[in-house]
Amino acid sequence: MKSILLWIGAARAPFFTASIIPVLLGSAIAWAQTGNFGWGFFWLTLLGGLFLHAGANLINDYFDHRNKSDEINTEFVRPFTGGSRFIQNKILSPGQVLFAAVTCFVLGSGIGLFLSYKLGWVILALGATGVFSSVFYTGQPFYLAKRGIGEFFVGLNFGVLMTLGAYYVQARSFSWAALLASFPVALLIAAVLYINQFQDYQADKQVGKTHLVVRLGRKKATIGYVVIMLATYLSILAGVISKILTPWTLLALLTLPMAMKGIMVARANYDKSKELTPANVATVLVHLLTGILLTGGYIISKLV
Repeated sequence: MKSILLWIGAARAPFFTASIIPVLLGSAIAWAQTGNFGWGFFWLTLLGGLFLHAGANLINDYFDHRNKSDEINTEFVRPFTGGSRFIQNKILSPGQVLFAAVTCFVLGSGIGLFLSYKLGWVILALGATGVFSSVFYTGQPFYLAKRGIGEFFVGLNFGVLMTLGAYYVQARSFSWAALLASFPVALLIAAVLYINQFQDYQADKQVGKTHLVVRLGRKKATIGYVVIMLATYLSILAGVISKILTPWTLLALLTLPMAMKGIMVARANYDKSKELTPANVATVLVHLLTGILLTGGYIISKLV
């Protein structure tokens, strides 16, 4: 049990909501639109997504150890920034973390290959894109975070690809509703990463990890945070107005006050690590609750 809890901590399991939400959303939309839902395929999709997410978190910790950004980070606020700290605190060796990351990627990819065999090559294409960008988010030679496009790929993976993949597993097709519904989830998970980078700013800047917050500077980067958060709600409104999303997805607007709280905290405390923490918390909660409300909107639309 202690070993299980150890690896759950190393993989940063509390953030697995980033994988759970899009799988729930895509599956719910497929059921609402087509009436198709298979529990076996659902659990396999969710398990595969969780393995790939764990692999991404572990490999990111490994590479952030290699580039020394976590070692020199003194502004981190657990559990949101600075990695898991398992390597830095000598709980696990870099080799153990790398081995665990590869194991998780193999297990997740194995599930993806099985689903591809049963349902079609589309699943393989989506999964391969996710694995590639997860490994090379901080891995060489591509180092996507250093190029200022890491936030885009995180939103793509944990928003668009996972939602569309979960929808396809159930419906055996794609839909505009699944694509558009994935945008708020993609924007919000990108916002989670983005706001967490504020506390990592100094360490990442020193090692040349030039993500968007480093490129913009913390003060200007707050504008980007505001844009991402507000774009989330505009995408929902646009989907409903265009009649692509069910009107029940407007329930997600209930999280707007919490998003505004995060925005106000970020604008006032962008360069104060501890004081910024309520914005980190608010962003994570907005992502979780917005995803749940979007999913619930489609479940309600089916039931009524």
